[in-house]
Amino acid sequence: MQTKFKRNLLSALIAGMLMPVAAYASEADLLKKIEALAQQNELLAQQLQALKGQVQANEAKTTQTAEQVKAVSAAAAKPDAAAMEDLKGQVVLLQKKSLGNWLTVGGDYRFRYDYLEGQTRTFTDVNQLFSNAQTALQSNFFSDPTGPSTSPGMNSQMLSGLMGFSRAMNKVATFDQAQAFLTNPAYGPLLAGLTNFVSTPATDRSAFIPAYKPKNTSLYSNRFELDLKAKATQDVSVTARLNMYKVFGSQSDTAVTNGGAAVNGGSAPFFADRVGVFDGTLGHVPSTSYLNVDRVYATWSNIADQEMWFSIGRRPSSGGAPSNLRTNGPVRPGNGGTPALLVDYAFDGVTLGYAPEIDSLPGAYAKLCYGRGMETGYSDSLGNSLKDTDMLGIALVPIDTDPLRVWFQWNRGMNIFDAPTMRNTYFGDTVAKTNLGDIDWIGAGFMTTHKSVGPGTLQLFGDVAVSKTRPNNNVSAQFGFQGLMTGAFFQPEAPTSKTGTAFALGVRYDLPSKSKFGFEWNHGSKNWITFAPAADDMWTAKVGTRGNVYEAYWIQELDRQPISSYVSKAFFRVGVQYYKFDYTGSNNWVGAPVEINAVNGDMMTTTPLENAVNLYATFEVKF
Repeated sequence: MQTKFKRNLLSALIAGMLMPVAAYASEADLLKKIEALAQQNELLAQQLQALKGQVQANEAKTTQTAEQVKAVSAAAAKPDAAAMEDLKGQVVLLQKKSLGNWLTVGGDYRFRYDYLEGQTRTFTDVNQLFSNAQTALQSNFFSDPTGPSTSPGMNSQMLSGLMGFSRAMNKVATFDQAQAFLTNPAYGPLLAGLTNFVSTPATDRSAFIPAYKPKNTSLYSNRFELDLKAKATQDVSVTARLNMYKVFGSQSDTAVTNGGAAVNGGSAPFFADRVGVFDGTLGHVPSTSYLNVDRVYATWSNIADQEMWFSIGRRPSSGGAPSNLRTNGPVRPGNGGTPALLVDYAFDGVTLGYAPEIDSLPGAYAKLCYGRGMETGYSDSLGNSLKDTDMLGIALVPIDTDPLRVWFQWNRGMNIFDAPTMRNTYFGDTVAKTNLGDIDWIGAGFMTTHKSVGPGTLQLFGDVAVSKTRPNNNVSAQFGFQGLMTGAFFQPEAPTSKTGTAFALGVRYDLPSKSKFGFEWNHGSKNWITFAPAADDMWTAKVGTRGNVYEAYWIQELDRQPISSYVSKAFFRVGVQYYKFDYTGSNNWVGAPVEINAVNGDMMTTTPLENAVNLYATFEVKF
């Protein structure tokens, strides 16, 4: 632009110089033109200076922008330490508040099909016998209050005697009182006359039950369990399991307890652990679709910065090792639970555990456990002398690794009740009436895993246990003066300690195709008694059988990628159980066992089963 300005100025000067002197313009006009040109030149110079300033300003801005870009780049490459730490803190806080960081959700669903068939022995149903006697006497009394009875040996006026007999019977508390009651001349005619009421015209039901074959060809059930674990604070968590377990088409336990057959002309329940659902079995024996709190407990870990923990609440005391193999649970069950051969019962209680670091004993830990099996309420001088039923246990696990797990367990059940609180059973509503004494258990077992055995993995387990009763002098009036593993109905036995033994052996072979084949054998002696009414068996807890139980099963997992968690899976399970009972009273601590082949019309409260078969198939999803 400066060159152009000079060119214009030079042209103007030359033009002025070449003007002819004789031009009409005067000197004054020429001076004016020169002055105008000078002013124009000055204006152009100012514009030129302004343009120079604008160019310099643009260059300065460009330089400043470049410096800013460099500064930002440098800041991105080297962030401020304080800002970065603050950002990290915000991220950590967000992670802590994230639901997935403090709450774990899991569970399972199971559909199960069962085919059940058995063979009973001939017996006399005690409950039906007394019902017949009461019905007959009431009928005779109202038809002719003073006349003779239609039943030989009794008359209608003896109805009041039977009522007095029942009241006096309920007051009997000890073995000595039972002996005195049975030898009382006032009750002799009633006792002798009971046999006349095995069957009566007043009722079409006989108390004499010939041997028969109970059968259910299609029992369907649904079970749902929801597991929750919440991290409340550092080292403190709460774990819970909600569950429901019901059969198709029913909101009761009658399909499992034989209640439907009993109401419609059948016999009494088959086993004491399947009479009805109560606190220790709720959610483990099919009943209703109500969602039940199966377990919930708080755990404080790392006490005093040591591998020590304290846990209190409704305990994970069901489904313990080695039952996790046949149910396709985790191979390592963790440090919760109890050996299945000794205890399978939903307890409320507390545990104190310690896991020392011993190089030669990897995974070793010990636990002291306490649980309450029954709360009896207030005690008073007006008749409630019941004591709470409690359980104390010590668990020692010297090694707990993937290849090998070994355990030792001692338990004592104190103030064992004669019957739990149950509603709408074959015997009506039941409650505990007396404490029968204590029971000690001791057991030991192992589980091993052997990889690369042929194409698959071989898992083995073995478990042995001993039970020993410590009866007091009490007898159960509501069960005919039977004591802790002593006596028969109306045949009391002096309190005597009984020792029983049991063992369980099993094997499972896992193939790469996700097929798993297993076989288990359980055996219990004549006087064996366990505390496992919540076991996952339909007929009765196989771990409490006085005889032998053989079980074979096949598990086939679906080859599908887990989504909800790394332990998620879906599988089918098909199996068969065969029970061969040598003695009566499996899973029952009230009354003495009787050799099953010797039972022939005996007075009993439960139906004696000689053998039984359970075919089952499940579809299960764990998430």
